[in-house]
Amino acid sequence: MADITDHHATATATHAEGQQHPLRLYLLVWGLLFVLSAMSYMVDYVGLQGLMRWSLIVIFMLLKAGLIMAVFMHMAWERLALVYTILLPPLAVLVFLAIMTVESDYTFLTRAAAFASP
Repeated sequence: MADITDHHATATATHAEGQQHPLRLYLLVWGLLFVLSAMSYMVDYVGLQGLMRWSLIVIFMLLKAGLIMAVFMHMAWERLALVYTILLPPLAVLVFLAIMTVESDYTFLTRAAAFASP
């Protein structure tokens, strides 16, 4: 029981003082963001085209956004409920967007088939 009380007191004291993260962590993330940005620009420099180009650009963009959210917005140290509150609505929008895209293709093809035949 004393261990639980000590842990609660330590957690309360840490929360009252604020979280302190080492400067090395922020410098490391800054370096990773720089490297990911350089790789994103290299996609254009190398001259990739089509699906490969856009896939790489989106992957690098999502990696950079994830790093920024996790470290600079302190999401890595938040409760899981808050993380879900922030991340699930955009994920739901993407799922609904994918569903609408599939549905629009079906609707377009159905109309094309119906209006094309005499």
